[in-house]
Amino acid sequence: MLEERESKEPAMNLFQKNEFKETPFLPVSPEEVPPRPPSFPKKPSPKICGSNYPLSIVFIVVNEFCERFSYYGMKAVLTLYFLYFLHWSEDTSTSVYHAFSSLCYFTPILGAAIADSWLGKFKTIIYLSLVYVLGHVIKSMGALPILGGQMLHTVLSMVGLSLIALGTGGIKPCVAAFGGDQFEEKHAEERTRYFSVFYLSINAGSLISTFVTPMLRGDVQCFGKDCYALAFGVPGLLMVIALVVFAMGSKIYRKPPPEGNIVTQVVRCIWFAISNRLKNRSADIPKREHWLDWAAEKYPRQLIMDVKALTRVLFLYIPLPMFWALLDQQGSRWTLQATRMNGNLGFFVLQPDQMQVLNPFLVLIFIPLFDLVIYPLVSKCGINFTSLRKMAVGMILACLAFAVAATVEIKINEMAPPQPDSQEIFLQVLNLADNEVKVTVLGDENNSLLAESVKSFQKMPHYSKLHLKTKSQNFHFQLKYHNLSVYTEHSVEEKKWYTLIIREDGKSISSMMVKDEENKTTNGMTAMRFVNTLHEELNISLGTDTSLGVEEDYGVSAYRTVQRGEYSAVPCRTKNEDFSLNLGLLDFGAAYLFVITNSTGQGPQAWKMEYIPANKMSIAWQLPQYALVTAGEVMFSVTGLEFSYSQAPSSMKSVLQAAWLLTVAVGNIIVLIVAQFSSLVQWAEFILFSCLLLVVCLIFSIMGHYYVPIKLEDIQGSADKQIPQIQGNMINLETKKTKL
Repeated sequence: MLEERESKEPAMNLFQKNEFKETPFLPVSPEEVPPRPPSFPKKPSPKICGSNYPLSIVFIVVNEFCERFSYYGMKAVLTLYFLYFLHWSEDTSTSVYHAFSSLCYFTPILGAAIADSWLGKFKTIIYLSLVYVLGHVIKSMGALPILGGQMLHTVLSMVGLSLIALGTGGIKPCVAAFGGDQFEEKHAEERTRYFSVFYLSINAGSLISTFVTPMLRGDVQCFGKDCYALAFGVPGLLMVIALVVFAMGSKIYRKPPPEGNIVTQVVRCIWFAISNRLKNRSADIPKREHWLDWAAEKYPRQLIMDVKALTRVLFLYIPLPMFWALLDQQGSRWTLQATRMNGNLGFFVLQPDQMQVLNPFLVLIFIPLFDLVIYPLVSKCGINFTSLRKMAVGMILACLAFAVAATVEIKINEMAPPQPDSQEIFLQVLNLADNEVKVTVLGDENNSLLAESVKSFQKMPHYSKLHLKTKSQNFHFQLKYHNLSVYTEHSVEEKKWYTLIIREDGKSISSMMVKDEENKTTNGMTAMRFVNTLHEELNISLGTDTSLGVEEDYGVSAYRTVQRGEYSAVPCRTKNEDFSLNLGLLDFGAAYLFVITNSTGQGPQAWKMEYIPANKMSIAWQLPQYALVTAGEVMFSVTGLEFSYSQAPSSMKSVLQAAWLLTVAVGNIIVLIVAQFSSLVQWAEFILFSCLLLVVCLIFSIMGHYYVPIKLEDIQGSADKQIPQIQGNMINLETKKTKL
């Protein structure tokens, strides 16, 4: 969440023209200094309880809390929505998730341009918040199962996410800066405290929403499934509240008019310098000390010197996207990893997407811990822990976090049940007859491929593997029951799981082959199916809006997934009676088969068999990787912006913020590319990212070693000096379309 913090400091009013700048960077000669544009009227604002804090900031802070709740709450369940509602693959889900995240960090440039050059901050926040709310409404509609099919759900989701990205990114650079505008210059100390409260509201909204919305998704059932519509709808409602609260303070806000976009001026200055240099390549024209000096014919000396200092810092930004590529996978790859783990902590049961709450929680702990304890201790040990060294250590911690994630992934794979390969099937036998049955699987030449004796209602410890000669094949089965031998034939396909169910048929027996299509459970939930041996159709209510129907006389139900928990009294109904079944504990990731019988004279009973074991590895094993990556985030993110701002003039701080957000966007694009085009297994992909960041860290360390820090007063002083070869007669330079 720290990338949010960086846009909230007083000196970080994104893309806002610096109010102390003497020149508006218009196309003028170096000697001209245009007058400063008039400032906005200093409208008196009501104060909070007689203090120096304007009442208007209350509306802004509440707005930010609700907006961050809206954004992070929606984003927390987004990956699982792609995977289990839209039924996309893990790679596609990861790619779209990071494409959305990347777009959210590209759009601040557009929002800042609109605010600074056209509408002003207040109108930009209002209009783009309306777009934001519309995006949430469309996104929630895309999660309603009764509304169209998968194609419509996909279209609505993509349109909704695009509008949300435009809304959240567009208002990101405006809200914090607009809050700073509410303070008078003489109340600078109060303004600094305001930004601390503003940052606290960001983390509070993120912390609460990341914990709450997964509960809305998993604990509430709608239309017989997880309620993604509610999980998206509640964040949308919070965004509506954010908009209403912000609009309520309209009459007491101080609203500065647009003053121009400094980012645009910087880009134009750089473009003019490059084009002017290319037009004047003649050897007769004197060379200049720096390539940006070629902009001196059009732009002020101070702007040119500021841009020079800016480019030195931007050069250090080149390796930074790789760090964000690792950090932002907490909501995608790490959440998918959590679905294959056991969320039972003893005192509390965590949903897979709730693990993301660790990041904002640990951020609030680590920031004071590092500032007040760790950094002073390192300093007392005589170690010169410079800003660039802190950033490099942050990268190393992120590398270690992904190495730990890879180790956890390997352990999960070791504990998971094996999967059938090509020309293989997994088969288990379920004997529902009243006595032992000997089962023999015969090959094409009547050779025995598998022979085992199965007792009545015996729970098989595992599946048996059978090899096929082709992708599909018919197997012959010999069933010996008492003194009878029954021969039957069943067709199977490769890479599938099957259960051969043996049942009584009068004095003989018969069999049926059932395909276990759900060979692995999803979302950390429990999968189950039922076999009904009663002579009446059975309806089972599993706490969802619709009941599960099972046909009579050994009918086999479809699969149904439910939350992990104790199911001691599940309501059931037949044509003639109502009763309840005790299904016991249904654990994370397990798959169960229940056989409904009525042979004891005590009413219908459920015989339970677990044929896919529950997730064995605790979700708590993700804590070390979250702690490492969050510690790396604190060292990298906070320190990086502090260092950048110390090395660039005040007029360039908004440009630096824009560049910083772009590094986050590029980092998400890196994950998108790897997810789409890498064929590595998951643990190997984690190792790949860890190694890539380690290489980038080495490059960054070399760049930092040769970097010479500068003082900002040196920039100001050097701007007063003459730039060589530009003060005389410049008529021979081709600044327009004239020939040399």
